[in-house]
Amino acid sequence: MIILLILLIPRMIIVIQCKDQVGLVAGITGVLAKEQLNIVSLREHVDKAENRFFIRIHLEKETDSQALESKLQQVLPPDAIIKVNPLPEKKVVVLVTKEYHCLADILIRNHFKTLGARVQCVIGNHDVLQNICQRFDIPFYLVSHEQLEKPAFEAQVATLIDKYSPDYIVLAKFMRILSPDFVARYTGRIINIHHSFLPAFVGANPYRQAFERGVKLIGATAHFVTNELDEGPIIAQQIIPVTHSQTAGDMMKAGKEIETAVLAKALHLVFEDRVFVYKNKTVVFE
Repeated sequence: MIILLILLIPRMIIVIQCKDQVGLVAGITGVLAKEQLNIVSLREHVDKAENRFFIRIHLEKETDSQALESKLQQVLPPDAIIKVNPLPEKKVVVLVTKEYHCLADILIRNHFKTLGARVQCVIGNHDVLQNICQRFDIPFYLVSHEQLEKPAFEAQVATLIDKYSPDYIVLAKFMRILSPDFVARYTGRIINIHHSFLPAFVGANPYRQAFERGVKLIGATAHFVTNELDEGPIIAQQIIPVTHSQTAGDMMKAGKEIETAVLAKALHLVFEDRVFVYKNKTVVFE
């Protein structure tokens, strides 16, 4: 009888961003060497225009996170943002309206544990998608926006979100514009999928806009949400070709496939701590 043993190598991730200066990589790797920590992979980038340094390091064994962070801080500039071993599996809450394609993909990945996160619940402003959540045994909450002022609606949504203390909030075709107060409450934690290759065709009905403009490419964009509509830091984008023979409806149908793919890619990158945000841009180590 053959017994196969699967050895799971402990994963430890370090992500750092700070002001750039000479010797940063040497200083960081020197600390890791003294701690007898072997580097599996290392990706770094310098934004010369902003004089900003970014690095992601994957180590093959674990150690005391707080102690290591303290030692790294000693060799880094005072403004350094250091995360040692962020949670390997994030918690997420998903907001939806009526369209199912992005939510269905998230629920399937969550069910088979390939999402890289755990879906805590789904909140919808319509009950259309309640059934699919029940099929995957995921709590669904209906918060109707009808007959409610925006502050009251968002307060109910926020109360549900805070109940689960998620790391991220995913807008999986959630078709409501969020207020600055709501966005500020979850700064840097709200991820949206927009059905356009931003910055083109922001706001509502981008496929109709694209059709009327006669474009030959359409796309989708996953981005962090800010107060500026559809202008937050971009995480991932893709495009597909279209022709004059396609209607706005045809474009919308084709676009759903790319929306699903782009959101899945963006979530994978974010959940693996491969995305750095600085001002309104991202550095992404794929």
